[in-house]
Amino acid sequence: MKRTVNRRILGINFSPGGIAEALVWAPWAGSVSVAFEWRGTLPMTPLPGGYWHAACPGVRHGDRYHFLLDGRTSLPDPASLWQPEGVHGPSACFDLGRLHRLHLDNWKGIPSDRLILYELHVGVSSAEGTFAGLDKRLDHLADLGVTMIELMPVGQFPGRRNWGYDGVFPFAVQNTYGGAEELAKLVAACHRRGMGVMLDVVYNHLGPEGNVLPQFGPWHARGKGTPWGRAINFDGPSSEGVRRYYLENALMWLRDFDMDGLRLDAVHAIRDHGPLHFLQELRQEADRLSEKTGRDYLLVAETAAPGMHYALPPGEGGMGLDAIWYDDFHHAVHALLTGERHGYYRDYGSMDRLVQVAGKATCPIAEEPVPGKTVPLSVPARRVVVSLQNHDQVGNRPGGERLTALLPFEALKLAAGLLLLSPFTPLLFMGEEYGEEKPFLFFTDYSDPLVTDRMQKGRRREMSGPGRAGKAPDPQSAESFLRSIPDPSAGKEGRKRPLFSWYRELIRLRKRYLLPGRQSWKAGQGSFHASLLMSWHAEGHHLLAAANCSEEPGLVRLPPDMALPRLLLFSAHARWGGPQKDGLSPLGQDASGKPCLHLPGQTFVLMLAGPEGGLPGNSGIF
Repeated sequence: MKRTVNRRILGINFSPGGIAEALVWAPWAGSVSVAFEWRGTLPMTPLPGGYWHAACPGVRHGDRYHFLLDGRTSLPDPASLWQPEGVHGPSACFDLGRLHRLHLDNWKGIPSDRLILYELHVGVSSAEGTFAGLDKRLDHLADLGVTMIELMPVGQFPGRRNWGYDGVFPFAVQNTYGGAEELAKLVAACHRRGMGVMLDVVYNHLGPEGNVLPQFGPWHARGKGTPWGRAINFDGPSSEGVRRYYLENALMWLRDFDMDGLRLDAVHAIRDHGPLHFLQELRQEADRLSEKTGRDYLLVAETAAPGMHYALPPGEGGMGLDAIWYDDFHHAVHALLTGERHGYYRDYGSMDRLVQVAGKATCPIAEEPVPGKTVPLSVPARRVVVSLQNHDQVGNRPGGERLTALLPFEALKLAAGLLLLSPFTPLLFMGEEYGEEKPFLFFTDYSDPLVTDRMQKGRRREMSGPGRAGKAPDPQSAESFLRSIPDPSAGKEGRKRPLFSWYRELIRLRKRYLLPGRQSWKAGQGSFHASLLMSWHAEGHHLLAAANCSEEPGLVRLPPDMALPRLLLFSAHARWGGPQKDGLSPLGQDASGKPCLHLPGQTFVLMLAGPEGGLPGNSGIF
């Protein structure tokens, strides 16, 4: 089929005049019809490439329908936009023109170097568990300083409760969340508040219940698997229709729902050894759309390490994506502050490793062989997304514990400083900013007993490894879902209020001093064995941060030839819920009269050493 960025062509679509037509890819079928509940059955005409087409006079928005393959197999639409009865019911027609009227004409998007991401799950982000319920939280996020919310997957999944990675209708918006129109309203509401929206999409596998796509054609790759199911056929026989399907899906979110970008789940599990990788083609299609709209669309890859080549330009052997998730930062901070050393934390936990990870203003990828390249490659730190918590790192613990349950209050503020004043692109996880105490558990709502049994057995095996003591709750239990719903009102109580203020101030200072231009960045271990020093020079500003990652107090020496800088932040101050009186400065002198910091255990300090204080270019700190 001809490539297009102007409109969706798969499924049932309406012209501007309200005329409907149907198009489905079913290369294995000898005949195809589209059957409407109230308007009868229409035979479809075969087209080249395994497609089938029919004009659908009289069909209206909301009409329910299904496809008949060879006159006997009745199935929902693989490109359905609306599954009002869930994955096992008929599809319903949806007029995308209803969404275009919601777009903000003057919205220009969020530049990639201004990203402050906030990951959330729609089903637990409000008491209602809907897009409309989430709308009530947007002022809170705008006040925090978030520039882009990242929605976990919203494609139709089985039942009412799921993380979203088991979706089986990638075009249909989960009916229990409110459906397509409510999602588009949420995007517009974010844009009115100056925030972008990124959607998490899954192009590496399909869920185990309600998946009808393989009955239409060769959807699964032969002999290729993923940890979550059979791989998608992106490069095998008759794969063109599969590739077109997922490219159309990505373009739909960007074009019709006005999304600002996509977070591509587990791209290492997208098995494609063809001449043009699917992700490279996706980049090309997104760029074509950009030419028509005048907006940039962000494509961010989540990948198992190593994976930096996804963020390299195609001319350098890369995929051309805008950024990648980078777990090393999370592992280094988490292992050092919690003391956990099991599983993938076994190679982390030292100050040396934290310094090594935090000090990367560019991330080397020499460990990844790229054809035609014999020198180490790197990507700028702004193209690397890092976090202290996310759905995987929290939800894949047996008890779903957040950092609030693992660290003392002062260490939470220290970790936030390391994250938000790093050169990387930071991502927050819902509730992190006020120290949410409720867990985030894995939850499902399957109706197929065989699927349920396989999931429960697999989950028990996964949760019984080293360092995973205790019994994980049953994902099928409604209690697992209910326990995962955060309590935003708790953010106004006790120490949660100053923690939120601390996060907000860190974000404000990041925007004020770092985002205008991160021209230079240094990080290294301080004079105290458990201390980290970080230095920026951006837009004429010189900033110096120090972190004491030990529970014990320590003395950190400053450059001997610098005047005392101006203190911007001290996490131990009472203003931030700390034990120190406001106004009491950690800046001082050591026994020999040289400038230093007297840091209590697990504290973070930010100082401005600009024109007033002066931080020589070669200060000898590192």
